[in-house]
Amino acid sequence: MTAQADTLSPSAKPPLSRGEFIALVAMLFATIAISIDAMLPAMPQIEATLTPDAPNRAQLIIATFILGMGFGTLLTGPLSDAFGRKPVIMAGAAIYCAAAVACYFAGTLDMLLLARFFQGIGAAAPRTVSLAMVRDLYSGRQMASIMSYAMMVFMLVPALAPMLGQAVIYVASWHDIFLMYLVFSLVTILWLGLRQPETIHPEDRKPLSFSGLVAAGKVMLNTPIALYSILVQALLTGVIFSTISSIQGIFEKFFDQGSHFPFWFGGIALLSSLASLVNAKLVVKVGMLRMIQTSLSVELLLTAVFLAILLSNPADWTFLFTCYLIWQVSVFSTMSLTMGNLNAIAMEPLGHIAGFASSIIASVATVLSIVIAVPVGQAFDGTPLPLVMGVTLFIALALILTPKLKKRV
Repeated sequence: MTAQADTLSPSAKPPLSRGEFIALVAMLFATIAISIDAMLPAMPQIEATLTPDAPNRAQLIIATFILGMGFGTLLTGPLSDAFGRKPVIMAGAAIYCAAAVACYFAGTLDMLLLARFFQGIGAAAPRTVSLAMVRDLYSGRQMASIMSYAMMVFMLVPALAPMLGQAVIYVASWHDIFLMYLVFSLVTILWLGLRQPETIHPEDRKPLSFSGLVAAGKVMLNTPIALYSILVQALLTGVIFSTISSIQGIFEKFFDQGSHFPFWFGGIALLSSLASLVNAKLVVKVGMLRMIQTSLSVELLLTAVFLAILLSNPADWTFLFTCYLIWQVSVFSTMSLTMGNLNAIAMEPLGHIAGFASSIIASVATVLSIVIAVPVGQAFDGTPLPLVMGVTLFIALALILTPKLKKRV
């Protein structure tokens, strides 16, 4: 089943209204965001409780979740091609919920990290298979537009998640954040189960076989545009994960704004979400590649300027804090202006193996991003400098690779 570019797939009509479908996809994506961002206000308590002698190790709670998610995506796509999108998403949600309960009862950092790894494996299904659902129904610039609107709704979750996490800590403890994850997942899966019919028809399913996976892998290896898209996504995802690992510590230890962090983070996320609306409006007119190149060029310039300001060690705290906030908004906005387009570019020639392709793209990009992001997070020294230097390098490399995305765009 291969849709023509920029059209709705003729073999599958969206059973929900466009708006409800976008909202559902956004909430499935948001399983990842809430699982990461709601933990951020709890980092000081987790550091003090589980790893007081090595506080930076607490960042691994984020990294192990993402690593599990990366490995989980290797299976979820092929399984969804064989058994359908909905059953795989629901099975992943069951693993996610069980791991959330295990996290709640974890008494050591090692046990918590193990449970978070399995929680990431479970979260891979809603994140990866929902992308295949979109590809089942849309293609080309229309898919990019749908992804942009979904990202805009999705960005509301990072805006609220730290506040929700902080509220849970105030009334209970950081352990209870995992019960919030449990409730969130159950509500989202109930919505999916009751409202969204299966998007892949039985005749379009592909039996799970080793030879079939090898054949699909060869298709991807012979699709350079998909491979380069994976590399660019890995670099940009590395930017996000590096930022998330360090951002709470920067607000608390460098700017002495730890108590206000959820509100600052929420404001950053809300402002950044507007970029998805801009992308959804412009990408149909100017194209995906142009949006990506322009966004990365502007972000590299802004990051270089902020790095120069930071190295100059200005005495005006208000000026430096304002510059930092503007820079963080630009970083998250750049992700909104690029990631949906990169996914659409990579998936466009791979509609006939959408489930497998979405798995490989997400898995490889995620694992590579963790490889480059963890050193940046562990280099945190109480200042934004390691983060800004890492972001500068990642954005520059991503921009260098974008000309390789020209074909088929």
